[in-house]
Amino acid sequence: QVQLVESGGGLVQAGGSLRLSCAASGNAFNIYAMGWYRQAPGKQRDLVARITSGGSTAYADSVKGRFTISRDNARNTVYLQMNSLKPEDTAVYYCHANLNGVYNYWGQGTQVTVSS
Repeated sequence: QVQLVESGGGLVQAGGSLRLSCAASGNAFNIYAMGWYRQAPGKQRDLVARITSGGSTAYADSVKGRFTISRDNARNTVYLQMNSLKPEDTAVYYCHANLNGVYNYWGQGTQVTVSS
């Protein structure tokens, strides 16, 4: 069982930056694949970025070059550094943990609002 708690969301102007954090409780954080998803009002929840237990990363095309996902296994934490933010990045951002493609855990979400 893994519990995820996000932090770092807020209101920022277009072009600004935010860093989201996701702290995980439980054991064996280092073996989980971690990801960030986002959901805007009236839209589906979409993958933003993910990082494997080995550190390989992947990004949605819309955030490539602007967002960076990283993990600190010693702190049981995954981060999402978001730069050059755009109004269309406005959404609730959710942290996700996956083990072996079977076990899935979600955080409660953190709101990111980018003003134009």
